[in-house]
Amino acid sequence: MHPETALLVTLAGAFGVAFVFGFMATKLRMPPLVGYLLAGTALGPHSPAFVADVSLAGQLAEIGVILLMFGVGLHFSPGDLLKVRRIALPGALLQMVASFGIGLALALSWGWAVGGAVVFALALCVSSTVVVLRVLEDRGLLDSVDGRVAVGWLVVEDLAVVVALVLLPTVLEALGAGGHGDTAVLARSVAITVLKVAAFILLMGAVGRRAVPWLLTHVARTGSRELFTLSVLAVSLGVAVGASALFGVSFALGAFVAGVVISESDLSYRAGADALPMQDAFAVLFFVSAGMLIDPEVLLQQPFRVVETVGAIIVGNGLVSAILMVLLRHPLGASLRLGASLAQIGEFSFILAALGVSLGVFPEEGRSLILAGALCTIVLNPFVFWAVGKLDTWLTRYPKLIDRLERQKAPRLVTTDLWMATPANHAILIGYGRVGRTIGEALQRVGFPFIAIDQDRRVVEAIRTLGVTAVYGDATRPGILEHARPEFARMLVIASPDPYHARHIIELARARNPEIDIIVRTHADTEQELFEQLGVSKALMGERELAFGMAYHSLRSAGVDDDQADDVIQHLRGGGRMHTREFTQVMLDHGGAPAPR
Repeated sequence: MHPETALLVTLAGAFGVAFVFGFMATKLRMPPLVGYLLAGTALGPHSPAFVADVSLAGQLAEIGVILLMFGVGLHFSPGDLLKVRRIALPGALLQMVASFGIGLALALSWGWAVGGAVVFALALCVSSTVVVLRVLEDRGLLDSVDGRVAVGWLVVEDLAVVVALVLLPTVLEALGAGGHGDTAVLARSVAITVLKVAAFILLMGAVGRRAVPWLLTHVARTGSRELFTLSVLAVSLGVAVGASALFGVSFALGAFVAGVVISESDLSYRAGADALPMQDAFAVLFFVSAGMLIDPEVLLQQPFRVVETVGAIIVGNGLVSAILMVLLRHPLGASLRLGASLAQIGEFSFILAALGVSLGVFPEEGRSLILAGALCTIVLNPFVFWAVGKLDTWLTRYPKLIDRLERQKAPRLVTTDLWMATPANHAILIGYGRVGRTIGEALQRVGFPFIAIDQDRRVVEAIRTLGVTAVYGDATRPGILEHARPEFARMLVIASPDPYHARHIIELARARNPEIDIIVRTHADTEQELFEQLGVSKALMGERELAFGMAYHSLRSAGVDDDQADDVIQHLRGGGRMHTREFTQVMLDHGGAPAPR
């Protein structure tokens, strides 16, 4: 490869091969990240084919790390963390400690030095934010209570990794590669590092908090989009490099703090949108460069270590997380699903492994094991979800066992003065979030009795004080739904966003009352068709109802009278969406269905 074209050839090769492998992974219903890692392996020095410039790819990947951490800081929300702090804060910290212990014991059993074992253990105890958010979004759980718990859990892990990235070089240098060091030297080194970080954060809080939003505001007033994008990139990269040069902190911490500072500005959403394409592009390079470092020969020589690494990740991140959530009084079924989503590692593990290698305390074999463990756990994640689903289905047959596991002590049902002793001809409302609250208020206004079921204990306690009859628990469990007396109910309204939950609840309710009127919330045409096949009275898709409302007001604004606008909307509701069906068919003919928007 000619030096003058090395950058161009590396970018072209990385993006081209990553696109092919990422597309193939998507077609196989796997995260594109799997394809990016395999693309890196195909381009790496251990491949017999074209070999990219690994050192140059590593430098480009460093930009990916900076933009990745900048994005994490930009979307960091203390409010989201505070909402689920009782579960996410202690749960995530205890899970990381347990997973760290498992990884440390495993590495030491292999005869590794303490420094390398510490890096290995840290890399195993943090799940991939990218993968978890993708899983939650695909399953319609991102905006649910479970989704908020998972996001809070990830935020705690991300913050812990940021702290680790700051302290790890100091701790490892003080310990030495052999794992021996003076405690006084270690304490002094850590104290100096903490003071440097504190000085940087205070400077950014006092100066950057005002200067950066002021700069972006003035740039935005120029009306130049490319100048605004350039300013965002200049701030993120400039703060990261400046923090490293002046305070000795990592690029990752500098970028994270820069993102947090901009997040407080009114322009944070625009900054995120403008930086997203660059962030995505360089993040791909980061994963490709990580894949380049996978040595297949090491994996073939040490297959049992790969299996042990994968087992440690699934147990430490998945099983331990599920157990801790149950101990913290989260419903068992939801805990199992969230544990399954966390049973993998990803981008931050690669960053920690790369840091360990650069410090000379982590062997290349360890990095290959981390990368192989990430690749295997991400590929196995759908199978973990399948196994969890089977286990959850089996557990629903034993409600007393679940009550014992959940240490259920609070009353499942509280009867208010508004409710008669034996409920009949009532409604059962599943989920009391934003959608459920609106439905509940509508039923209250007309005096129609209903029982609400929700998995969040605080929500149940709050609505009970407002005179609403409420059941705490997971409605997919027969013992919970029985409290709402479905055999005497007139209707069942499922306002929770999880289609898997909804299907199970419909089956349970139908078994008790075949004539019950069912109204369910859905997010996709395929889900709506499935629910209609199950015989529900009405399956409503949120985006479609929004479209109907906007179409109605658009017709009225165009001068169409009220009756004609109503007729058009009713025709659309009745299935007369010729343009939509034709458009979908055209998209299918061209290789894929349109993305939901």
